[in-house]
Amino acid sequence: MKRIPEAPGVDGGFNEQNSGHLNVQDGQQGESSPPPPAQSVSTASGEKQIGDVEMDEKVRGEGNIGKGFIETENILSTLGATDDKNIRDIEKYPNRKSNSSLALEENGDGPGSQLPGADGLSRDLEGNIYPEGGVEAYLVVFGSFMALFGTLGLSNSLGSFLAWISTHQLKEYSQRSISWIFGIYAFLMFFGGLQIGPIFDAKGPRFLVLAGAVMVMLSISLVGFCEEYWHFMVVWGVIGGIAVSLIFTPAFASPGHFFYRLRGRATGIAATGGSVGGIVYPLMMQDLLPKVGFAWATRAMALVTLVSVTIGCILIKSRLPKKKATKENILPDFRILWEPQFALTTLGIFFIEWGLFIPITYIPAYVLSHGMSEKFSYQVLAILNVGSCFGRWIPGFTADYMGRFNTMIATVAICFLSCACLWLPAGDSVAMLVVYALVFGFGSGSNISLTPVCIGECCKTEDYGRYYATAYTVVSLGTLTGTPIAGAILTSNGGNYWGLITFTTVCYFAGLVCFVAAKVVRHGRTLCG
Repeated sequence: MKRIPEAPGVDGGFNEQNSGHLNVQDGQQGESSPPPPAQSVSTASGEKQIGDVEMDEKVRGEGNIGKGFIETENILSTLGATDDKNIRDIEKYPNRKSNSSLALEENGDGPGSQLPGADGLSRDLEGNIYPEGGVEAYLVVFGSFMALFGTLGLSNSLGSFLAWISTHQLKEYSQRSISWIFGIYAFLMFFGGLQIGPIFDAKGPRFLVLAGAVMVMLSISLVGFCEEYWHFMVVWGVIGGIAVSLIFTPAFASPGHFFYRLRGRATGIAATGGSVGGIVYPLMMQDLLPKVGFAWATRAMALVTLVSVTIGCILIKSRLPKKKATKENILPDFRILWEPQFALTTLGIFFIEWGLFIPITYIPAYVLSHGMSEKFSYQVLAILNVGSCFGRWIPGFTADYMGRFNTMIATVAICFLSCACLWLPAGDSVAMLVVYALVFGFGSGSNISLTPVCIGECCKTEDYGRYYATAYTVVSLGTLTGTPIAGAILTSNGGNYWGLITFTTVCYFAGLVCFVAAKVVRHGRTLCG
């Protein structure tokens, strides 16, 4: 059997600071010494020490890992930079890189960590390996798709609920008051990342998704019994918002444990579930409300939700090493907002989410206020989600090739231009509203699927939960106030929507500026990114 010779011990040993470099002591460059002859070292019990390791077939040099193991050991032995502990490190982490190689990759001067290896796997800068496909990986993506169908699909149907309750159960309340129900819902949906992101990192997704599934079923089942303002605030705003937050983060983050190079594609496919749900639920309400009423319509929706979230509970899982829950990774770390790219990215998402829920919430009411049919008010929201379906899917593919920030900038620009050039002058034109719904849906759907990926570009994979929690702690303030501000503008303008639309347009323009700045900070004025 071929044996690994025991290298003479040195002070530095093998670590990420001195691997691949000559030792320097007292300002003088040390000379490397040739390796000593192989020795067989045994303990009194006859057990072999690490210096006398018997190599199995895995590390004989018969495969890529084995060859790399031998080459690395020979180089380090020649440089006098191995000891017993470090040989074990090489055995355990044959693909581990030194700081010098990591620096090259981070600066873009070395091989990119997203390039697939000969085995088709991808490796990040920390040495984590990603399968980039396979049955298990795509089942996780499908589980996330179904979980988001039943939760984010309801979020994308907020306009249908507002249009109904504002003309029935809560017809005596102003738009400003009713909008707070949906503002609280959106706020809790994102603010939940404060704890849920780090809990996901520490414990995985199972219990989070299960708890979210129970709460979303409770919310959609009870909303049919609501008659008073506070009923809707508690059942829909509070319980529903928390339910979505429990599923939202794990459903978006879990595919990232299986995909690195193709993460944008995987996340985009999963996020499409929310758009498909946003098509199904408004059309169900359009068909069922005139026939069976609000209570039974929501119970039928509850059955659809039950099937979708159950599949999510079964299939969603994680695979990267879990991080122990500590004070540092449970609480948001606002110190990381001093990182320019992350700060600009967070601010950009804030402005986008500030404006995002305004069209989703108010476009059905806009249709009714301009004398169009109630049937079309549900259909226009479904049309918006058709555009969103393609928006969450297609940019997810292009982001892996064009760059995540480049794709994000393009889709935010689409939202800005659609609000300014299509919705603002639409009036009572059905054709312009249909075009606006499709175009804005495409752009906004892309924003939703790409924001988690852009946050991931700012940090290590293991720190994703902390960065995500910090970002959405800030962003949630925008979701809390966006729809109430829009409702206040609408009320102050006597029901005229031009002020509401202008506010939405300004939000997207500000988000566009922030993402362009974040891209320049990371990549300069090059086209990469």
